[in-house]
Amino acid sequence: MPDLRRLKDEQCRAFDKKGGVASTGGVARNERVGVVENLAEVGEQIAAACKRAERKVDDTHLIAVSKTFDSDAIRPVLTVGQRVFGENRVQEAQGKWPELREEFDGVELHLIGPLQSNKAKEAVALFDVIHTVDREKIAKALAREMQAQGKSLKLFVQVNTGEEEQKAGIVPKEAVAFVQRCRDEHGLEIAGLMCIPPFDENPGPHFALLRKLAREAGVDQLSMGMSGDYETAIEFGATYVRVGSAIFGAR
Repeated sequence: MPDLRRLKDEQCRAFDKKGGVASTGGVARNERVGVVENLAEVGEQIAAACKRAERKVDDTHLIAVSKTFDSDAIRPVLTVGQRVFGENRVQEAQGKWPELREEFDGVELHLIGPLQSNKAKEAVALFDVIHTVDREKIAKALAREMQAQGKSLKLFVQVNTGEEEQKAGIVPKEAVAFVQRCRDEHGLEIAGLMCIPPFDENPGPHFALLRKLAREAGVDQLSMGMSGDYETAIEFGATYVRVGSAIFGAR
């Protein structure tokens, strides 16, 4: 994780030299610096949560969720060193990340929203990590496209820990067997599990369930925790936290 406090101060001085307004996009200084300050605060809270959980800070990776935000809103975060980002939709990501990747090296792009099988080709071409493998059709489509494109993406199986009808994800009782089928039948390397707990429930039991399922499935990566509960997720072993509004503001 970059030294955000130091880089934030450098960025503020750079903005001042430019007269307080970015030369690209016309984003006001206070908006840009505010995003950088938010990123720094999230980084500090992640470090504190790791310390409480007696975990190494480097074991938890921050995904800055930039869905619905345009390139001008994302550039300040890239400028101070953040390189891991999450998007919900393939088409939206296609509209901004190819250009941003030409400007900034080392970007790692995560698809954290539902994936349709007819978008598998585009998803494999653009993303480095997909967090929402949740059914056979998607597993088969991703295996086919990765082979065709000669790519190997990091994949997570999404688990619907609350068994909510309106939410994507495989139900907990089928998760371990599904991970095994992804390996045996589709040749996929599943890195871990992902969940989104019901918004009106204590997330702790859901994070604990995902951790238990991951151990049973033989995977060690956990994608869990968002702006409102990422500190709790870290205490339950999250290796990736997906934070959007706490960095970029309300959508």
